Amino acid sequence: MKTLILNLIELATPSPAPTGLDTGGLANFLRGFFAPLFLVVVSVVALFFLFTREITRFVQFLILAVAIGVIFYVPNIIEVTARAIAGALGIK
Repeated sequence: MKTLILNLIELATPSPAPTGLDTGGLANFLRGFFAPLFLVVVSVVALFFLFTREITRFVQFLILAVAIGVIFYVPNIIEVTARAIAGALGIK
C-alpha cells in the first residue's frame, strides 16, 4: 500500500520544464526534407552519365552517392562516428 501511494505521489508531481533548445526532431526534419531532394539529384546525374556512356564516372558517382546516402538514411551515424573519433582521440 505504501509503495502504491508513493508511486501516485511521484506521478502527481510535475517534472521540471526542459531548459535550452530542443533539437531532438531537427535531424529527422532535415532527413525528411533533404533525402527526397538528394534522390532526385542522384537520379538525374546518374541518367546523364548513363546516356553519355561515361561508365567510369557513373561508377565513381554511384560510390560517392551511396556513401552520402548512408549519412542521410542511417539514423545516428554522425553521432556514433563522432563518439568513436572522440574516444579514439581520448576525449570524453
